[in-house]
Amino acid sequence: MNFPNPGINRVVFQNVRVFDGTSPRLSGPTNVLVIDNKIERISTSPIPVPADLRTLLINGEGKVLMPGLIDAHAHLFLEGVAGQAALFEAGAGGDALVQRVFRAAAESSTQMLMNGFTSARDMAGPVFDLKKAIDQGQLAGPRLWPSGAMISQTSGHGDFRTLDELPRTPTSELSLAEKYGVGAIADGVPEVLRATREQLMRGATQIKLAAGGGVASVYDPLDVSQYTEDEFRAAVDAAADWNTYVTVHAYTPRAIQTAIRAGVKCIEHGQLMDEPTARLMAEKGVWLSMQPFLDDEDANPYPEGSDSRRKQLQVSEGTDIAYGLAKKYNIKTAWGTDILYDPEKTARRGRLLSKMVRWYTPAEVLKMATHDNAELLAMAGPRNPYPGKLGVVEEGALADLLLVNGDPLENIRLIDNPAENFLVIMKDGKIYKNLLS
Repeated sequence: MNFPNPGINRVVFQNVRVFDGTSPRLSGPTNVLVIDNKIERISTSPIPVPADLRTLLINGEGKVLMPGLIDAHAHLFLEGVAGQAALFEAGAGGDALVQRVFRAAAESSTQMLMNGFTSARDMAGPVFDLKKAIDQGQLAGPRLWPSGAMISQTSGHGDFRTLDELPRTPTSELSLAEKYGVGAIADGVPEVLRATREQLMRGATQIKLAAGGGVASVYDPLDVSQYTEDEFRAAVDAAADWNTYVTVHAYTPRAIQTAIRAGVKCIEHGQLMDEPTARLMAEKGVWLSMQPFLDDEDANPYPEGSDSRRKQLQVSEGTDIAYGLAKKYNIKTAWGTDILYDPEKTARRGRLLSKMVRWYTPAEVLKMATHDNAELLAMAGPRNPYPGKLGVVEEGALADLLLVNGDPLENIRLIDNPAENFLVIMKDGKIYKNLLS
C-alpha cells in the first residue's frame, strides 16, 4: 500500500475516460485536476500545471476514472470475529477478545479502502475511536458515518443477552453487547429518548433502531414487530433535534409501516415487504437500504438446521421480490453488504456489489454504489462529518476516486479483483495506491 505523500497537493489524471457516478456512458478522453482534497477542473483539453515536486501526473492511457465506492450498511466491529457467541455470551473472551476484535476492525477498515470503498455507513458497533484514528491519519480506512449502538427493545434484534441474564432490575449490570456499544436496550419513550441522545452524544451521524425480527438474533422470529409508533417517534424527534434521521432494521410490512408512520426515513433490509408497503415507501420518499441476500456462497454463516439459518433462507427467498418492488415503484434504493462474523468475506466486498446485475444494469449498480449511496449519507445534514459532495466526478466534488484497468460499465466483474484492477485509489485527495508510478 502506498500511504499518502504529504508533499503532493496537485494530481492530474491525464487521458482518462470518466464514469461520473450518474451517466450510463463514459466520457471521451478527459483530464481531471485534483487540488488538495477537491476536484478542481475537468477538461477535454490539456490542463497546464506547474512542473514541481508538489504535482503528480498520472497518465491514465484511456483507463476509467470513477468515484470511490460506498458501502451503505457495514459492521466493521462485527466483520472480523467468527461467530456471534464468542462476543456476546456472558464471560466469553474478556478484554483480550475485545482488543483482538478492535484490531480486526482496524484491519477490515484498511482492507475496505484498498478494495476501493472510500466511504461506509456503519450500522451498529463501537467505531467512534476507529473513525477518529482514520480521520486523523493514524490508520488507512474509509470515511465513516457511525450509528453507534443499535437501539432495541427487550427481546428485540439488538438484545444479545442470554436467558440467564433475565430479568433485568435497576441494579443489573449491562450485557456485554451494551458494554461494547453494539446494542442499547431501551423500553418506552423515556428510555428510547435517552438511548438516542446517548448515541448522538457519542458522535452518531444517524440513529438505528431495531423494528422487527432478525436473522442473527436468537430470540425474535422474523414476523415479530418491535417498538410502538410512540417509541419510534421519540427517536425520530430526538434525531430531528440534532438535524439528522432515524433508520430501522426491518423485514416485514407491519414493522416497516409502523416505523414509516412515526417518521423514520430509511429502512434497512426490507426483503419481506409487500406491494402496499412498497407504495407507501415510494409515496413518503423513504429510502430502502437493501443487500443482495441470496442463499449462495456469500451468505453470512449460520449452522445448518439452526433458527438463524431457517430465517436466513426465508429472507433470501424474498430478495428477488423486494428488488422487483423497489424497481416497480422507483423507491430510492441504496446498496450495502451487512457482512457479519466472517473475516474472509471482507475481501469479497466488490463481489457483493457486482452480483447486483441480477436486478440492475452495470451502470445502475455503480450509480447506486456511488451517487445514490452518497445521497443517503448526506441525509445526516449537519451531522455529516465530511462536508462536500461525494459519489460523483465533477468539479467541486471531494476527490474520492478510483482508476480502473478496464471498463466496469462493460465488465462489472472488474471490481471483484481490486488488487489487479484498481490501479489508483484516492481518498480525500490523497493517494493510497498507485500502480502506475
